[in-house]
Amino acid sequence: MDVKVLGAANEVGRSGFLVNCNGTKLLLDYGVLFGRRGSPPQYPLHVKPKDLDAIIITHAHLDHSGNVPSLFVSGNTDVYATPPTFDLSKLLIEDMLKIEKNAHPFDLPEVNNMMKNAKEIGFKQKITKGNATFELRESGHVIGGSTVLVESEKKRLFYTGDIKTNGSRMLREMDLDIGEIDLLITESTYAKTEQKPRKESEAELIEFANEVMDRKGILFIPSFSVERSQEIACILRSANFKHKIIMDGMALKVNEIMFKHPDYLRDPKIFSEAIKSATAIREHTERKRAMDEPCVVISPAGMLVGGNAVYYLQQLSFDSKNGIALVSYQGDGTPGRKLLDTGTVSTRGKDLNVKAKVKQFEFSGHADRKELFDMIKNIKGNPKVWAVHGDSESCDMFAQEIHEKFGLETYAPAVNDEITV
Repeated sequence: MDVKVLGAANEVGRSGFLVNCNGTKLLLDYGVLFGRRGSPPQYPLHVKPKDLDAIIITHAHLDHSGNVPSLFVSGNTDVYATPPTFDLSKLLIEDMLKIEKNAHPFDLPEVNNMMKNAKEIGFKQKITKGNATFELRESGHVIGGSTVLVESEKKRLFYTGDIKTNGSRMLREMDLDIGEIDLLITESTYAKTEQKPRKESEAELIEFANEVMDRKGILFIPSFSVERSQEIACILRSANFKHKIIMDGMALKVNEIMFKHPDYLRDPKIFSEAIKSATAIREHTERKRAMDEPCVVISPAGMLVGGNAVYYLQQLSFDSKNGIALVSYQGDGTPGRKLLDTGTVSTRGKDLNVKAKVKQFEFSGHADRKELFDMIKNIKGNPKVWAVHGDSESCDMFAQEIHEKFGLETYAPAVNDEITV
């Protein structure tokens, strides 16, 4: 079994790994890395669609799924993923094409072609292609999100994609009952950091929400549309939060997709109650009217880059009664990062000081340092390890520490590196 790195080496984005099982070629993920503002997106190394026997998408986030349609410009290959992953990938890729017009080497016809070749599979469903078999397992990271087990000629590869070993309110924990493996490709996103326990973050968020309500203010929670928005609604619902909760933007389309796939949720009942008790905003005219009393507004984008979040930010930032709770990762150079670092927002070309109280809360969908090491402790066999999907410092350090703690042969590979097991 030969594996080649196409992307996500010493970087978070454009994931892609080509697995050659004695002539049977499987592509694990094929994502996008978004450039700094003004710079073009980047993609994994090119592969010829005709050389591929199957494409496997671990989950819908664009850094894993976003470049798959490029393989359908001139080719047709079977694409495998869970049903929610296909629904969400289509939604997110179409949204990306709308926002970044003509920035990508494909358009809607290729997305449609990808969906025509979609083969929906469930967790633990074994698929045979040529000399290889593969199956998906639960990752705990996003609805329908999976890890991949590939087996060929008695050699076994386990690719984590993105994982949250303990799961969340929305998702069951990661499935680690995978037997002995020969190669582990693991994400390293938060290999350097320990996150606050989820229960503490939830309690702090509820406390902040009640504090803002007591001031008769409005709490704005800009949130990723996939999973984070819904998780925040469930947290408020579970705490018997008494005030109105507004949901807006692409989160509403994601809600509909999640309702279609209750089997992939930890507790479909709580999800259903939380979403049905929230007020959905579908028209611009409803936005202002909805904020006529103390309430919580959950709306994408999580880093305040575009979306309806910009409207709420302009409306709510300049009144000290209000609050802004940042519950998503804030990337460098984003308006969310600027708000955290400087306490200002840009409006009509000017930077203005924000009067609303701004707080950040830890709600990562990724495993932190402790969870990642717990996972490796539970891995059976004596696998070679690739630490990927993290900045270069995280990947290098994680690889070194895995070697020191467990004695495994470990690398932080570069793009184009290959390994044989």
